[in-house]
Amino acid sequence: MAPFERLMSMLDYPMFIVTVRNGDERSGCLIGFATQSSIHPPRFLAGLSKKNHTYRVARRSAHLAVHFVPADATALAELFGGQTGDRVDKFAQVSWHEGPLGLPILDECENWFVGGVTERIDFGDHVGFVLDPQAVGEGPEDQQFTFHRARRIEPGHEP
Repeated sequence: MAPFERLMSMLDYPMFIVTVRNGDERSGCLIGFATQSSIHPPRFLAGLSKKNHTYRVARRSAHLAVHFVPADATALAELFGGQTGDRVDKFAQVSWHEGPLGLPILDECENWFVGGVTERIDFGDHVGFVLDPQAVGEGPEDQQFTFHRARRIEPGHEP
């Protein structure tokens, strides 16, 4: 492992699940490259791998839903991080409902928001989606599922 990769592996940041819909096509994936990127106006940056089915749906979509993954939602994280929408309908295996703008909202994730895509930025193997938050679902303040736990999940698409 290269020095920069070793240094980055020390970070333990929250993981998120992004869901998207374009017409009748739904998709979702576990992401780790994400952060609030502005206070005024509020903005959030969500990075999606170019190899991911969710990216291919999201690049044609005007809105994304970002879910805060509870610490005890290991099975949910494994499904959305370890399976690919190219082969599996993840939504057939979880409880979800149609949220704002028809986006799929995962019932197990009580904290979520829907954001309009204001910009897409190519970062190399990931594309950053800059989001303008437009609707919020708030539940209890939970501990989140983190990167160190997610590292054990084999990606559903090739790395």
